[in-house]
Amino acid sequence: MGIADTDRTLPSNRMVFDLRRDMALYQSFQQNLEPVMEKYGLDVEEQEAFRAQDLKKLGELGVHPYFLPQISRLFHSSVDNYNDSQAAKLYAKHMIDEDD
Repeated sequence: MGIADTDRTLPSNRMVFDLRRDMALYQSFQQNLEPVMEKYGLDVEEQEAFRAQDLKKLGELGVHPYFLPQISRLFHSSVDNYNDSQAAKLYAKHMIDEDD
């Protein structure tokens, strides 16, 4: 899962890019992510991964690696952006291989 695996045509990439720049869209996402996902045309796998907040799956689907920690912040804010924050815990849960 690296930059070379990014699918530039994946609707999730456009959605995350826009969510990070449009406060009204972000607020809509926070209230009910379903219509936002529908607006961007996410397929079933993408939708399921977002509902499950499954960052690893999103990476496997082709979400840009830079966006993966950003997605955790979309769900859990970045106000308290520290190693023990909910956003950091979500990222670690899905992206850090415990066997390493």
